Amino acid sequence: MSKKQYYIFNNETNTYEPVRWSRRSWPLIIWVLFGSFVMGAILISVVYFFFGSPHDEYLRLENEQLQAKYNILSRKVDDALAVLEDIEHRDDNLYRVVMQADPIGRKVRDAGIDNAARYAELMNMSNGRLVTTVTRQVDKLSRNLYVQDYSFNELVDLAHQQEDRLKHVPAIQPVRDKDLKRIASTYGWRIDPISGRRTYHDGIDFSANRGVPVYATGDAVVTFTGWKQGYGRVIDLDHGYGYVTRYAHLHKIDVKKGQTVNRGQQIGQVGSSGKSTGAHLHYEVIYRGHTIDPINYFFLDLTPEEYDRMIQEASNQ
Repeated sequence: MSKKQYYIFNNETNTYEPVRWSRRSWPLIIWVLFGSFVMGAILISVVYFFFGSPHDEYLRLENEQLQAKYNILSRKVDDALAVLEDIEHRDDNLYRVVMQADPIGRKVRDAGIDNAARYAELMNMSNGRLVTTVTRQVDKLSRNLYVQDYSFNELVDLAHQQEDRLKHVPAIQPVRDKDLKRIASTYGWRIDPISGRRTYHDGIDFSANRGVPVYATGDAVVTFTGWKQGYGRVIDLDHGYGYVTRYAHLHKIDVKKGQTVNRGQQIGQVGSSGKSTGAHLHYEVIYRGHTIDPINYFFLDLTPEEYDRMIQEASNQ
């Protein structure tokens, strides 16, 4: 088979002339081909180094999208945990206190969450730290929801067993919101407004106008009415189940010792008798002989509208 003949255009003669290869031409041709190959390899390497292969670019974009989704999920789980933490706080410090059930506590709610062995394999993944963090958050949310669901079921069972007890537990404010000017003093340590010394305040002071109605905060029996040193005119109610409430600095007492009263029934009027700097009601909740913070016993399962309606109904009895 004859070799293929190549031609080249000659500008001087305006004709195509056959290409004649000589042995001297081969080294030059080889170097030209080798140089072209090297330059191509260098160009490809530069492109891959700075831009990567199409597959690498696809993986990079996919990884960025995955990381963005994990970050969004992490924020959503954090928000859900914050809401749940508030529910847990009220459960331990209000609902379970009222039902005389022991608080569950943080250790029980988070049991097993800090087991590092559960997440060891996740750390070997790309973005292992982020994946592990989000997985821990989801596990914590799942565990806490399970415990909270168990707690609420337990409280429902206790409520069914103790319907009568719930009627007696002090569970509302003794002064209506619409009559209340402000909370003048809360439970705990404070500077006494008269002596100027740091003293422990056993109740909550509701600032209101003289003559504003004061209501029983739970079904009870009146065990004391009269004057007590420092307290002025006082009413003590025994609710049973270990609960006693005290209403002090009254202007007027509307009940008698031995009388049975219902939650929401008017028992007196706000005043400024005894050791007082102005018209207000001093209110205490005493459980098994020890004062406790009354703030945990306001508006138990009642909206403000239901509260006012209950007071009106009790007043008409």
